[in-house]
Amino acid sequence: MLKVRSLPPGFEGLRIAFLTDIHHSLLVPADDVQRAVALANSLEPDLIVLGGDYVTGFNRAYMNPVAELLAPLHAPLGVVAILGNHDDDREMPAALSRRHIEVLKDARTQIQRRGDVLELAGIQYWTRREAEIQKVLRHSQGPVLLLAHDPRRLLEASMLDVPAVLSGHTHGGQIVIPGLGAPAARKFPVTAGLGSQGGTTIFVSRGIGTVYVPVRINCPPEVALVTLRRQFSV
Repeated sequence: MLKVRSLPPGFEGLRIAFLTDIHHSLLVPADDVQRAVALANSLEPDLIVLGGDYVTGFNRAYMNPVAELLAPLHAPLGVVAILGNHDDDREMPAALSRRHIEVLKDARTQIQRRGDVLELAGIQYWTRREAEIQKVLRHSQGPVLLLAHDPRRLLEASMLDVPAVLSGHTHGGQIVIPGLGAPAARKFPVTAGLGSQGGTTIFVSRGIGTVYVPVRINCPPEVALVTLRRQFSV
């Protein structure tokens, strides 16, 4: 459950299936992606969000194949995607777009539910500065859900009064050592799950694939189901 300040009443209880950090490669075969897609569809979400890193290291050999594996995803409010640091900004988004997946590259889109409107803003991994993100948010109508591959954008989102953020990138740490936690956690405000800063809430998914090392330890992959709830001022 992700509490969202100023969430329009029509979006109370909105269910988002969130898949990120797929990293389709020799280490993350098609069967793994197909299982994640089947699980996401079985959840019957209102909206599906893809959080980036569909391949590893800009590997073109897997761009069209992973897009084809993601093509069966469906939800009443559509499938929306952003790009990660392992995705190029031409071939990967083009492959997704050909499968009717809307790719937000420093752009916004609107979804409607029960007479209300919610804006989704998707930023690229390299869009980091507050002023750059502010340009994407300019002239937004009402509250915005920010889709940012890197959870470190929580700081800028808070400074820009963004109510909520969905992120991935961390793999949940991927290797979590008992008693010590995830070494990768030192870099991020939130490694997995829920967090907040100021009036901005965030959910960070552990993602699906692996990168750099072919295993996860004490950190299973996930297809997250995020339910939006209105957050009221006390």
